Amino acid sequence: MCRWAGLTILMKGETSSSIMSNPSLNNDDIRAKFVPSNSKYLDIELTSNETLICYEISILSVRKSECENEITVDEVVVRGEDTVVIRCGSEIIPGSEGDGKGLLSCRFKVMSAQESLHKQLKIFLDPEHAKCCICLNVWHDVVTVAPCLHNFCNGCFSEWLRRSQEKHSSVLCPQCRAVVQFVGRNHFLHSIEEDILKGDVSLKRSSEEIAVLDSYASIKSPLVINIGKGSHRKRLRSPPEESSLELACPQCGTEFAGYRCNPSTVHLQCHSCGGMMPSRMSVAVPQHCLGCDRAFCGAYWHAHGVTRSDSHPVCSTETFKPIIERTTTRMPFWVHEKNRHEQDITENCIRQMGRTLQDVISEWLMKMNNREIDRTRMPLNHAEMITPQTHTCTDCYDKLVSFLLYWFRITMPKHFLSPEASQREDCWYGYACRTQHRDEEHALKRNHVCRPTRGSHM
Repeated sequence: MCRWAGLTILMKGETSSSIMSNPSLNNDDIRAKFVPSNSKYLDIELTSNETLICYEISILSVRKSECENEITVDEVVVRGEDTVVIRCGSEIIPGSEGDGKGLLSCRFKVMSAQESLHKQLKIFLDPEHAKCCICLNVWHDVVTVAPCLHNFCNGCFSEWLRRSQEKHSSVLCPQCRAVVQFVGRNHFLHSIEEDILKGDVSLKRSSEEIAVLDSYASIKSPLVINIGKGSHRKRLRSPPEESSLELACPQCGTEFAGYRCNPSTVHLQCHSCGGMMPSRMSVAVPQHCLGCDRAFCGAYWHAHGVTRSDSHPVCSTETFKPIIERTTTRMPFWVHEKNRHEQDITENCIRQMGRTLQDVISEWLMKMNNREIDRTRMPLNHAEMITPQTHTCTDCYDKLVSFLLYWFRITMPKHFLSPEASQREDCWYGYACRTQHRDEEHALKRNHVCRPTRGSHM
């Protein structure tokens, strides 16, 4: 039984065959739900033994008082304390059939066993297993060390790493004392960390504590850590020849620009060429791309006058340099969510305006720098810190160009578009539409360079 707007309705448990065929589910396990016709309202889930449903209904009709004691079920008006059997698929509208215009209607649906069980499935993780052994709190910006695979806060382990390098030839795991050879951020555990804190707000740290931790955090990309010659964990060490080959960089054994690596120096591996360079937070030359936090060695070695050799790979300076020094002659693959039709429209518009792609990018780069556009959708890390002088890798620069061309298109007057392009209707899901990638006709028929009006990206 359920009560709706003062009326009593007998809910007949018409179950699907999947539920009836499962003898382990008794009547109390049978679930159903009311599905509002307006998607902005949540579904109302219930079990067969529930007797009351409270649901706020937006009644737009001026005759609200006349329809409070009557409803329409499958075009049959039910009044007063009458009862009616509703089945799977029944449509329920407050008010009589004539008065129902403008009111929120719902459709009754019996959930399948799979759907019901899926909604009840939860994964539980003991927060005690998600705590850093240094600060004894739930991880913050969790990092994982190898080969022991223990996890710590980024700030906690960064400080441990700094102190270990000052006093010892090797870095030991704070939990098991194994020699650490590698450390990197763990994005999978980071999502688990967030879920734990959402489930138990008492485990959250204060904003002051988080600010202190973030100030200590120095691990932005995977670090390869040298194993000192005096390490007592010999079984974890590689043969001397192999170790020197893996960790060798031009500043290992040779002094460049007043710096020489010592046995405990932490090295970064370049994402582009795979070569090594010392991790130096104090140098003015950036070693990480601000857009993706990956390490690139080209700018560092170029500043020190080091060139590529057979024993020391060095990537080209073109792979990692300031945004302002880059030029764009082609439409990046990422533009307009990889929709080739929209890319062609943008290219034609630029051509008809008598401009080049680089002209447009330079103009909108200055607008971005002057805070004239919203950076919320910028697909780069640390979006608020990006400036024309920021060093980025080629991939991140292409993503930035895609972001700028999106703003160029949505602010462009329609008379610059071709008649075919300007007459298209906007897709409900805008740039977030997934159909545009698999349906050529849909990608061509609708405009996808627009903001979504439906879905989770609104």
